[in-house]
Amino acid sequence: MIAHITNLRVRYKETDQMGVAYYSNYLVWFEVARTELLRDTGHTYSELEKSQGLWLMVVEANCKYKMSAKYDDILDIYCTVGEIGNTSMSFNYIVKRGPDILAEGMTSHVFTDKLARPKRVPSIIREALK
Repeated sequence: MIAHITNLRVRYKETDQMGVAYYSNYLVWFEVARTELLRDTGHTYSELEKSQGLWLMVVEANCKYKMSAKYDDILDIYCTVGEIGNTSMSFNYIVKRGPDILAEGMTSHVFTDKLARPKRVPSIIREALK
């Protein structure tokens, strides 16, 4: 299973007045982890767009919050590949601060062309993510 751990520090702009990370930032952190996982396989979003003419559209996202991340916390975002279908794939995420799990989530994506028509998962991506 392909996995990647992204480390990041909660920035002041990502928090509310109480220093708690705003809930929508978790989806941004998921994107950072997903992008880095793909980069680890030797592929990037820009490569998919330019050389393959493909876009990876988000069709579903969820996050279950367990504990709050706070300003200046150092987080580990664990990203793994979930299911890979004909035109779709999913990623799973765990956000941790030390041993504590702060959140768990998932995103589902469909590969499309520029006109948002579904396209097959490229074999180079399928092979890289096995």
